[in-house]
Amino acid sequence: MVLVDIAININLCKQMASAKEDNKHQGVGIVGAGLVGCLTALAFAAKGFSVTLFELRQDPKKVTNEKNLRSINLAVSDRGIRALKYVDSEMADRVLEHVIPMTGRMIHDLSGTKQESQAYGLFGESINSIDRSFLNDCLLDEIRHSDINVHFNHKLIRLDDLSSEEKSPKLTFLDTSDSNESTMKSYEFDYIIGADGAHSQFRYQLQKSMRMNISQEYIDMQYLELSIPPNTTGDSKFHIDPNHLHIWPRHEFMLIALANEDGSFTSTFFSPWSVIESFGTSSDKFIDFFEYNFPDAFKLMGEKKLRYAFENQPRGSLMQVNAYPYHNPNGRALIIGDAAHLMVPFYGQGMNCGFEDIRVLMELIDKNNGEVSESFKQYSVLRAEDLQTISKLALDNYHEMSSKVTNMWYLFRKKIDNMLGRYGNGLFQWIPLYTMISFRGDIPYSRAIKIEKRQTKILNAIEVGTLTGFILFGAAKLAQHYHKLSNK
Repeated sequence: MVLVDIAININLCKQMASAKEDNKHQGVGIVGAGLVGCLTALAFAAKGFSVTLFELRQDPKKVTNEKNLRSINLAVSDRGIRALKYVDSEMADRVLEHVIPMTGRMIHDLSGTKQESQAYGLFGESINSIDRSFLNDCLLDEIRHSDINVHFNHKLIRLDDLSSEEKSPKLTFLDTSDSNESTMKSYEFDYIIGADGAHSQFRYQLQKSMRMNISQEYIDMQYLELSIPPNTTGDSKFHIDPNHLHIWPRHEFMLIALANEDGSFTSTFFSPWSVIESFGTSSDKFIDFFEYNFPDAFKLMGEKKLRYAFENQPRGSLMQVNAYPYHNPNGRALIIGDAAHLMVPFYGQGMNCGFEDIRVLMELIDKNNGEVSESFKQYSVLRAEDLQTISKLALDNYHEMSSKVTNMWYLFRKKIDNMLGRYGNGLFQWIPLYTMISFRGDIPYSRAIKIEKRQTKILNAIEVGTLTGFILFGAAKLAQHYHKLSNK
């Protein structure tokens, strides 16, 4: 076995040494054809750069009947929409015609008989549900109609010449497109970008050549993807309101559901690992648990599909990744999107933030008259505080979704917050945090949290004043009652 491994390594080394050096596509090389990688490629191409995009997986068009069971549905909001429109407004319109607007949360109680709508925006604003794979396919279709070169089945092996001022950065891949024989290939570019996600090979290779701080933290949370089928008997193809993000909050765990165009809902069950592991391999225990905690969802999904999901579908892990700086010292390489700042999905900002990365970078390139290296360097400094802020907000928002949405004082504060935002502007500025994050892409994440801290002090004072008023009112009523009794 050892001799076989040595032989394979020697063969790879020989291939790397003889890898084709004529692939010197000057321009921009991007690793990762996911959502952020695709939009990055389209953005650079729109500015006239020669762009080549590499992807580890095979072309999705060649894959049939394969659904990603580890993908939480996306909620496209203002930051993502701004980035799409910045790159190509007509493309943005083509993509966004497939979204389903969600104007608020729909909270399902434990009995399964009551639902409560909680609006997201002040004036009917919405976030927009779309399937991740479908959006990725839309962006890849846009790329197929452009001059962007795309290479699927390309596994990144190494990065070279990252510190050289004379040589261009080199990407070396293992091309596995031929099922009979894999081939090493090298490509040189003026600039290279890693958009290859959470377990970024680009980031791993890049940090070998520089002092990059990287943190990775697994969250004690798993997710299991489920689904609600379309309605085939009623007037609507949807069993429940498609224009809400449905939440079944149960404190330690929760269920969510987002609508799809075909009438189905992508549903996700989140819980600490201890909860899902307490069932062992018994689907009966899971079924009993699910029917008790989510009775209305249980009826919609059906026991058979839930049992199949528990026994066959993978449990996803949640983690946070933060790296800094995002560029290498000479400004020829950059990481972006999840490769630089993976966050948990509870604020619905992962993809929106990744798309905003692209808009911020492109605006810097405009500001620097097309000077990419300087823009890469400025990007790290400009973006760091915002990315740290939204990563923390995303983690904190799980508590709000799973617990606070049913808390009386939270709902009271929310009503005051929204009332001040709806009627106060004109007299004074007041913008609820959710509005700033989801509907005001012109406000950076870090500035939004600073505004929120100031507003929280005022809300705390209102809350204390209200509570004090209740206490004084109750004391007055009690004194009045005592006075009546003493006069008898």
